[in-house]
Formats: sequence, structure tokens, C-alpha cells
Amino acid sequence: MMQSGFIHTEPNCHLSITGSGGDADSKAWNIGIPGLQSDVSDSDARLERRSRRGRNGTRTIQASTAVSGGRYAPLDNGQIDALHTAALAILATVGLSEAPGFVADAVVSVGGKLAPDGRLLFPSALVETVIRDLPRSQRLAARDPARDLVLSGGRVYVGSGGAAPMMVDLETDRYRPSTLRDLYDAARMVDALENIHFFSRSVVARDMEGTAALDINTAFASLAGTTKHVIVAAHDPASVRAIARMCHIIAGSEEAFRARPFLSLNINHVVPPLRFAQDACAVLAEAVRQGIPAHVNTFGQMGASSPVTIAGCVAQTIAETLAGMVFAWAIDPAAKVIFGPRPMVTDLRTGGMAGGAGEQALLTASVVQMALRYGLPNSTIAGATDSKIADAQSGYEKCLSVNLAAQTGANLITQACGMHAGLMGCSLESYVIDNEMLGAILRSMAPVDVSAATLSSDTIGEIVRGDGHFLGHAETLARMETDFLYPVVADRRSPEEWQASGAPEIRQPAKARARDILASHFPSAIPPGIETAIRAEFGICLHECAMRPA
Repeated sequence: MMQSGFIHTEPNCHLSITGSGGDADSKAWNIGIPGLQSDVSDSDARLERRSRRGRNGTRTIQASTAVSGGRYAPLDNGQIDALHTAALAILATVGLSEAPGFVADAVVSVGGKLAPDGRLLFPSALVETVIRDLPRSQRLAARDPARDLVLSGGRVYVGSGGAAPMMVDLETDRYRPSTLRDLYDAARMVDALENIHFFSRSVVARDMEGTAALDINTAFASLAGTTKHVIVAAHDPASVRAIARMCHIIAGSEEAFRARPFLSLNINHVVPPLRFAQDACAVLAEAVRQGIPAHVNTFGQMGASSPVTIAGCVAQTIAETLAGMVFAWAIDPAAKVIFGPRPMVTDLRTGGMAGGAGEQALLTASVVQMALRYGLPNSTIAGATDSKIADAQSGYEKCLSVNLAAQTGANLITQACGMHAGLMGCSLESYVIDNEMLGAILRSMAPVDVSAATLSSDTIGEIVRGDGHFLGHAETLARMETDFLYPVVADRRSPEEWQASGAPEIRQPAKARARDILASHFPSAIPPGIETAIRAEFGICLHECAMRPA
């Protein structure tokens, strides 16, 4: 049964359920230091009040968007070199099959070869040239420049993704087909959550008829829902051109969009093992020509469409991804391409995906290391839990895989929040919970400041001879506002307070915050005049009533 909610209907709109949400419970915390009196001093009381404000979400510290990974490295240099050598050998001696004529022509024109059996081969010298020549940095812009993503080195950004066919309904917890309205709502959720850096299409709008309507409406709903960078997909070059045209209208001109591309495309140019996908290759070529950043992605499944060993899976995945990078470079050496190895693990008992497995976390970290070895802007998947709801399984699986990918230094981690059932379902309450998980992961990656100021030697001497605790000290009060990330829905109260409030589990305050965002957060991501022009030119199916408070 829905709590604090209401149902509204409007002409030509889908039936929608929204509601008002409350903040997490804000009762005082227990300090719990032996010997400390319960009637704390005035300064201690101020500390307690400020802590409560942080827990309520009225005063939170956003995790940095400029953290860098590289502390975790499962592969040593010798193993990295061996994997690179194996990938080069695969490209030079095995190559890829079913290369469309336009792909073969482009690659052969820069030094590739067609084998007698029709497979397209990539000589090692060509691949090495492309790796050296491709840009070392890509800026994925946002409409709000403060939200730009600079992909270089080990900088880490986390975001949504998944293209799930189903939603986990916020009120019933049941899986249902996803719609265009769901996609827009997911974009609004991501826009409102401070530790999610970009919006990659999280659900498929299954109420759209035809791929052209799906592609253009997906781009519109995503761009209307957030000013963060948007990642979508396209089925054919015509859709790429239509999406580019929409972006030009929003940016003000084609030149403005090319200078600051706030939308990019996920493109899976290969069908593992080692076969080109003709339609996707055509999309990649058109994206390069239109100046749209392209995520050159490869999805193999270890033990199914790629070898059952981590080393073999990594070698094949790297080879397949490099093949796409060579093709894009052959079209334009300055192509805005992102290296996207995304191998997944298969549960060999069932044949299904096992996105939450420990092997998955290790596999992902390994391909990230290879991307760093090449110095290429990169993206990968982490967070594809096998759990069906936001439970303990979801938490530990997501945290393990996202944390390892981030600590390794993946530039862009998609599917890091909101997804369930091996990317089959999207949950709005999970966005809220995962936002806090991502904040904690990013905070853990911040460098430790060891200096005369932070060693606090003088302060220690002062405190041990005085109050005997640091809670009321001026530095504690000051750093409370700058050094700590406070959760909104995670519960830090005492067991007694928690039980007295009804013993809620984390999904309850998460649902409340999700309802509150849905009821109140309608970003003006596309100005009204520009939206009118887009609606006049394209067949936009997202009704205006879905884009304003009820």
C-alpha cells in the first residue's frame, strides 16, 4: 500500500503515482565515549546539532568529482605486457569476421589486411600506431559546466546505465515493463543525487513504436531530465543524425555542440567472439562524422562468448575493443572515442550473467588496468548486481565491483547505481541508496593529508591535559563541515532510538526520498522555447504534463 502518496491523471498522460516524502529520522546521536557526561557543553551541543543537520540531508558534503584511482592493481607489469601481446596476436592472426565493406575499406586504407577467408586482420604496427595517436583525454561536457567529466589518467566518475527492459515499481516492488516516463523519471533522480556524475540510459522505453521513435524520444527524455552529461544509443545512422540535430538546437549551433558535446553514444561494434556488428559499425562511423563522442564498447561473457579464463577473456575483449578504436581512427584520427572493454561473467550452472560475482570485480579491474596501460580515456561496467531488490546482496555486490573498478582507476563507471537482476530491472529507491554508497566509495579514494596541521601534535597535548575529548575543539567543529560525508538514508542511531522509531530498514527512507524527488524535482534542463522547437520538429511522445509538478 502506498504511503503519503496520491494518484493523479491528466489528459493524454500515463497513469502516474507520486507522493510526498519525508526526511530520514533526525533524532540525536549517542556520543558513546566512556566517562563523557551526558550534559555536553554548548560547543558539543552545536556539534551534535550540525551532525543532525547532515543526517537530514540539509547539510551534506558532496564527494569530490575529481578523485583518482590506481591504488588497486591485480595485474603486474609482466602480466599486462603478456595480455597486450596476446591481444595484438589475436588481431594480427585471427582478426574479425563479417566486416562490412565500409569497415574493411577504412581499415585496409590505413594498413589493415583482408585474409583469404574474409577475416579483417590488424597488423600489430597499425594497432600500436593507433594507440599512440589517439587523444589521451576526452571532455564529456554537461549543460552545467561544473558537471563536466574530464576523462584522463585515473580520474574516476560514476553514473547510471543498464538499458533495462523493466522497472522495479516504487510502490509495489513488482517488476513491470519500463516506459518513456520511467526513463525521464530516472534522469530526474540522477540529476538530484549529488554523487552520481552522469546519466546513461537506464531503461528502454518499451512504449515507443519503432526504433526511430525510441532513439529520438530516449535522447529527449534524458536531456530533459538532467543537466549532467547524457549517454544514449542509436540503432542506425539516421537516428544519429536526428539526435545530433536535437543537440544542435539545444546548444544553439552545430559548432557549439561540437565544442562542448553534452551527449555521447554507447556503441557495441562487435558481437563476440570476434565478429563485427554491421549496424553498430555504421552508427560508430556516423557518430565520428557528427562529432559525437562514442563509447567503443565490447560485451563478452566469460565462459560463453569469450574464454573461460580471466586472462583469455581479457585478451579477447581488449582485441575486440581495439579493433573498434582502429576503425574510428581510420575515419578521423581525432575521433572522440572512449575505450570501453566491458566483459561480464557467466554463471556456468545456468548460462546467465553473474554481474555480482567476485570474479566479475576482478575481471573488470583487469581490463581497466589494460586501458590505463594504453593511456586511453575509458569506461566500463560495475554494479550489475544479481539481486532483485535493494537488499544486502545488492549492497555487497555493487560495492565490491564498483569499489574495485574505481580503485583501479576506471574513468567512467556505468551501471554503478539503480540496477538489479543482472541489468534487467531499474529501481528508483536503489538510486537513492546507491548514491550514498558511491559517496562513501569516492570519499575513501581521497588522498590523506599528512602535514604539521593535520598531525595535530599540539592539539593532542592540549586536549589530554584539558577536556579529555576532542568534540568541543574548534578544529573538530570546523572540519565537521568540510571533512565528512554524512548519509541521508543510512541509519547511524542507537539501537534503542532505531527500535523506538519502528525499526525501519534502509529501503523505507530511500523510498520516501525517491517520492520526494519525483514530486518536486523538475529541472529546467531544456528551456521552454527550445523545447517547443524540438517538439515541432520531432515526434516527441513525453507529454508536457509529465515534466512539471502535479
